[in-house]
Amino acid sequence: MNSADHTTRVAAVKAAGLVDTLEGAGPFTVFAPTNEAFAKLSAGSVETLLKPENKATLTKVLTYHVVSGRLSASDVKKQIKAGNGRTELTTVEGGKLWASMQDGNRIILKDEKGGTPLVTIPNVFQSNGVIHVIDSVVMP
Repeated sequence: MNSADHTTRVAAVKAAGLVDTLEGAGPFTVFAPTNEAFAKLSAGSVETLLKPENKATLTKVLTYHVVSGRLSASDVKKQIKAGNGRTELTTVEGGKLWASMQDGNRIILKDEKGGTPLVTIPNVFQSNGVIHVIDSVVMP
């Protein structure tokens, strides 16, 4: 909530009414896109999602960035190794994300639309889970 690089995400979380949920006991693993990641979306996408009439769609997109449990980068890497180079994560939204490794040590995700955001800052630990900063928005 206090990161200058995540003001778009914070505005979206507030518009979707998810503040109390994400500040709850958890634990959660959140893949958090930066403002720059949201800027990669087509022109007008963020503004459209933030409109009250699109709250259900916005909630779906935001909860697709959240996995139940506290998965550190080390935990995800262990799952990738156990899965022979890939692991499947079920999001709170009910969709799937697939994690694998890139350049030997960096976690890359694949979303249901084929997007491939890279984890740029892993392991931002919070009292109710962990945040991994990603460079693109994942889409269900």
